[in-house]
Amino acid sequence: MISAALVQMRSGRDMARNFADAADMIRDAAAQGAGFVSTPEMTNILEPDRARLRALVRPEAEDECVAGFASLAGELRIWLNIGSLALKGPGEKLLNRSLLFAPDGSVAARYDKIHLFDVDLPTGESLRESHAYQGGSIAVLAETALAPVGLTICYDMRFPHLYRALAQAGAKLFTVPSAFTVPTGQAHWHVLLRARAIETGSFVLAAAQGGRHESGRETYGHSLVVSPWGEVLAEAGTEPGVLMAGIELGEADRARARIPALNHGQAAGVTILKAFSGIAT
Repeated sequence: MISAALVQMRSGRDMARNFADAADMIRDAAAQGAGFVSTPEMTNILEPDRARLRALVRPEAEDECVAGFASLAGELRIWLNIGSLALKGPGEKLLNRSLLFAPDGSVAARYDKIHLFDVDLPTGESLRESHAYQGGSIAVLAETALAPVGLTICYDMRFPHLYRALAQAGAKLFTVPSAFTVPTGQAHWHVLLRARAIETGSFVLAAAQGGRHESGRETYGHSLVVSPWGEVLAEAGTEPGVLMAGIELGEADRARARIPALNHGQAAGVTILKAFSGIAT
């Protein structure tokens, strides 16, 4: 049994404060016995001013939040998925990057969000993630001592072929850190996450941003843990906090035996990088 925790946040425009808020909740999760902890998309900052954002972000190797979370994972001896951070890329654009830290503080896997969110919402809100961020091109499966973990981010959840490919490669647990808008969250959040779990016979851990942020943006919240049979095992509201759940990986094997959909149909054509970690819990 894996004791997992989701950290629900309301990230603002101050990176140091966001780090401190996340660190406090990660410590709380570890104190409750969590061996695997996941935080939301844009854990380090939710900043609508792209010029200010570009001035603040740093490359992964120079980012103080990355160093701080690495130290925290090592101190607490936990697997820590920082759902995503805004980081400086090699070119003009930024990276929306998910990092998985091992219990020794090393980076076990990194994943750059493949599917970028470019939409015009009925509310009049227009979001163009691709204007600021460089999308990734490779799916990532992290072979950890706890479970084979497929790393994804938010809008990825609307592309089932990605999850099928990762599950066929061995993933039994997916992280889906998110900063979902309220209108799309109300309509699609639960349905999409349950569908990805059912289709692949996998656990889905979706840590979310929630509530009205310092910038005025509103996010849906409702961090979810979903079983391989599509049951909601745990759900948060809209306030920041820690959500705990027990994960029994044998449930994934049993769900896949009952509905062997991964063995049927064509294989999904996705390039996958397997990141292996020999670090014990």
